Amino acid sequence: MQYKDVYAAWKADPEAFWMRAAEEIDWDTEPSKALFADNAPLYEWFSDGFVNTCWNAVDRHVEAGHGARTAIIHDSPVTGTIHRITYAELKARVASLAGALREKGVEKGDRVIIYMPMVPEALEAMLACARLGAIHSVVFGGFAAHELAVRIDDAKPKAIIAASCGIEPGRVVHYKPLLDAAIEQAQHKPDFCVIFQREEEVAKLTEGRDFDWHAFQYGVAPADCVPVEGNHPAYILYTSGTTGQPKGVVRATGGHLVALNWSMKHIYDVEAGDTFWAASDVGWVVGHSYICYAPLIAGCTTIVFEGKPVGTPDAGTFWRVIQDHKVKSFFTAPTAFRAIKRDDPEGRLVKDYDLSSLKALFLAGERADPDTIKWAEAKLGVPVIDHWWQTETGWAIAANPLGIEKLPVKIGSPSVAMPGYDVQVLDEGGHPVKPGTLGAIAVKLPLPPGTLPTLWNAEARFRKSYLEHFPGYYETGDAGYIDEDGYLYIMARTDDVINVAGHRLSTGAMEEVLASHEDVAECAVIGVADDLKGQLPLGFLCLNKGCNRPHEEIVKECVKLVRDQIGPVAAFKLACVVDRLPKTRSGKILRGTMVKIADGAPFKTPATIDDPAILDEIAVALKELGYPKA
Repeated sequence: MQYKDVYAAWKADPEAFWMRAAEEIDWDTEPSKALFADNAPLYEWFSDGFVNTCWNAVDRHVEAGHGARTAIIHDSPVTGTIHRITYAELKARVASLAGALREKGVEKGDRVIIYMPMVPEALEAMLACARLGAIHSVVFGGFAAHELAVRIDDAKPKAIIAASCGIEPGRVVHYKPLLDAAIEQAQHKPDFCVIFQREEEVAKLTEGRDFDWHAFQYGVAPADCVPVEGNHPAYILYTSGTTGQPKGVVRATGGHLVALNWSMKHIYDVEAGDTFWAASDVGWVVGHSYICYAPLIAGCTTIVFEGKPVGTPDAGTFWRVIQDHKVKSFFTAPTAFRAIKRDDPEGRLVKDYDLSSLKALFLAGERADPDTIKWAEAKLGVPVIDHWWQTETGWAIAANPLGIEKLPVKIGSPSVAMPGYDVQVLDEGGHPVKPGTLGAIAVKLPLPPGTLPTLWNAEARFRKSYLEHFPGYYETGDAGYIDEDGYLYIMARTDDVINVAGHRLSTGAMEEVLASHEDVAECAVIGVADDLKGQLPLGFLCLNKGCNRPHEEIVKECVKLVRDQIGPVAAFKLACVVDRLPKTRSGKILRGTMVKIADGAPFKTPATIDDPAILDEIAVALKELGYPKA
């Protein structure tokens, strides 16, 4: 079957399409229908079915005789350890943890915050919550105490599960003091905390409130799976909000299971027994969907990697993991590849490893610039698939569905809309625009299964953030266009489209041009305020390691490149070389914060920033260019 037939079958009868997909999930009570639209524009999927996520991710594989198959590989270059857990072991460990949580009063509908590094116990905590029908909220390990406190007050957890520490190259991140400070700051207090003590640091427990991970499970009966309604929240995942107050994205259980299961085979082309690796973190949506849930639901082996693309120990660590664990499908962010390319521009380290198991590389999380894609294709010799989705959607909006057919790759495009997503490009009045025209990307309602039905305890905010600007659509907040062949191009966040003397221009298009310069490893373009033209583009360039050419020469060449390829209309004249760009811990460049520094506007250092000191370096570089204007 071809992609166009699959997409047409969904469009012709969405109900039948998703009910067929739901047959691959083990239901305690099968749903009577797929879509529940009584409360439109708030939609639900499989609401009257009963199901358990942990059963589908763990128990059913053991029951089917696959208990000896490896479920999780923990590969931790920062601690020098590799640990494998079979499905049978995972079932025993998760049932034991769930039993201990139940003994302390955690039941269906209770919230549990998980604050852990990249260890298998983080996945076990998520699955133990799912086993009981409790709603977990994973907070990225090492988040500042204030940010954790805000999430405690919003989710109001009965319990918090944390680790004593996280390990970064060259340092230990002390989680327990951060947790203690967060609980002290928060108005809501959890009934108890469970602390997983790591060998690298044993934390001091608060008597009466804190329990040791192993000790509190001792002698407790394991818990069975609790069936929950299809519309029961599986988890809350907080994403940054424009007001500074994080938005709690809700994921409903039934649709989550159906969509993730469908995506593994049809998008990533992996099946039971294959090894799938998403090099992300459990604190982000990729970690939820494609480290924890989807690979296990599909019966795959998933990798929990505790390291970095470079420096643990070098730019070849990804290739070692792929070789050692025979990874078939690999998913990471373009920023990871740019870091590898910057350290090893010739890709010499690739040749040291046997990557014959690898069939495809998937990129997501930010725009994949053509230069990075071409580099990865040339070095790895496998299809490099850019695909696009969001925390809110939980799985791909647009992709190249390798498990259906490999469509022609158009570099710079995440390819085409997946079944369930009717993607449109709209003008400011909400009208669809012609192919090739830049506009706001929106998805016609209803969104498919697996996407957010609402925000946690914030329905009005959900409507305002996503539904009200373009009635009948979900507003993605991204800008781009669709070409004559139906391929989607994501050019920027809507607020990264700049207006230069009345011309709407994409900063992403300029970044693509700058990234094509042979000395540029990574770049970012922002729009700065200008009295004459409204806004002007300004570029930041990070150079490849070992590049010793004068910076002024490279800047001059880059300005000429943009002028030649986009035209004088871009008015691109300002650029500077910097050592690094400010990013979130998940690798997204903080363009909005850079704009505020350049314009002299007040800003709050984002909680997700990797290293706040970089903002000072950006301010110095901007000052040399005369920004902010006096």
